[in-house]
Amino acid sequence: MENKQKAIGVLTSGGDAPGMNSAIRAVVRAALHKNMRVIGIRRGYSGLLAHDMFEMNLRSVSDTLHRGGTMLYSARCPEFRDDKGVERGKEACLQAGIDGLVVIGGDGSFRGARDLSLKGIPCIGLPGTIDNDIASSDYTIGFDTAVNTVMDMVDKLRDTSQSHDRCSIVEVMGRRCGDIALHAGIACGAVSILVPEVPFSIDAIVEKMQRTLRTGKKHFIVIVAEGVTSSDGVGTVHDIAEEIEARTGVESRATVLGHVQRGGAPTARERVLASEMGYHAVELLEKGIGNRVVVCHENKIVDYEILEALSMKKEFNRHLYDIADAISI
Repeated sequence: MENKQKAIGVLTSGGDAPGMNSAIRAVVRAALHKNMRVIGIRRGYSGLLAHDMFEMNLRSVSDTLHRGGTMLYSARCPEFRDDKGVERGKEACLQAGIDGLVVIGGDGSFRGARDLSLKGIPCIGLPGTIDNDIASSDYTIGFDTAVNTVMDMVDKLRDTSQSHDRCSIVEVMGRRCGDIALHAGIACGAVSILVPEVPFSIDAIVEKMQRTLRTGKKHFIVIVAEGVTSSDGVGTVHDIAEEIEARTGVESRATVLGHVQRGGAPTARERVLASEMGYHAVELLEKGIGNRVVVCHENKIVDYEILEALSMKKEFNRHLYDIADAISI
């Protein structure tokens, strides 16, 4: 009796991130190399419940490595938060002949993958989010590209800020995690970097700018993560800009970069990381292993049990933050 050819599914869930296509490509190519079938699932768990699936082949992922976004589209699925929705997901997998599933997304996507794994469908999670807020992984798919996008945009803003002796206050994504702000702030030479992990005051920013003004500097960059709170009760970037201008006399402008940070071609680092993670996910499913998250830890690709990964706490790199503060004088 011939052994049944194993089939795996792949989906992207939650917010899109550059590098997701690189991960999808790696999953498809690795699985086909190992003589496994691949079922693409459109629009995340919503597509799974709606049976919006198609057979993927080598050519399905041609010319996708360099593209941002996700070729499988993405969506959030409230129905998958309860047991009835997960049960429907299990039945959809069984009807489609899916023996295992690769889920590319964030913590919410991983919870769905865990629930589905516990119902007998082995699932592997890959961390795909620009915020770098997955505690179990040093770097997530999408983070490096987002930082480079912010750096490129701020470099352009600096040109006009320098021309007019202005201060540009730039809001970047990161409601609960300030990694984009921190890394981009260092790369852009920001005078101040405001992150949700470290309380700030307008007084401290103004005092620092005034010290720097006395050295002859006339233009400034301030990077603000969207999730910051101020001990002075000054919150939005527009509020911060008004306060800085009023107290320093430096003309100040607020810029919200928004969803442009999610777009663009993934960086080389992103493509390599996503490819390694995708291949590792297929290796696990080939062995029948599920309920795992594939992550980057100390420059190595490893995997953790999903609940263990979800229980980890994200550590903010305070040392790097202090370095940024010291060299931004």
